[in-house]
Amino acid sequence: MSNGSALGNISAAIPGPLSTKADQVIQQTGSTATTNSKIEKSAKDFESILLGSWLQQAEQSFGSLPGGDDEDDADAGKDQFQGMAMQSLGTSMTASGGIGIAKMISKQLHRTEDARIADAANTGPPHTK
Repeated sequence: MSNGSALGNISAAIPGPLSTKADQVIQQTGSTATTNSKIEKSAKDFESILLGSWLQQAEQSFGSLPGGDDEDDADAGKDQFQGMAMQSLGTSMTASGGIGIAKMISKQLHRTEDARIADAANTGPPHTK
């Protein structure tokens, strides 16, 4: 194998730079729908987990009465099932609108992403002469 053919294969595998800033913006907007859906899903997942945790802590705090029967709390699987139930309730609450945390997080993440895209559009690759 000669050096010329090896270099030819390497140079063919290297992609060329984008020609204009408009090409960069077009390439980035193609992934905008994917980014938006990831932002929305992440925000809802966060709110769901947070609500489930809060509900589980509240249930543990208020679930037992002082002077109550401790035999009811002796079941080994009770805490696990209650934890799953509270996570499910948190997920259901988020799916039906939640308490607004997902909307706030999503809004902020969209602002950050829009600023990143605008910054990338304004600062293209360095031009060499």
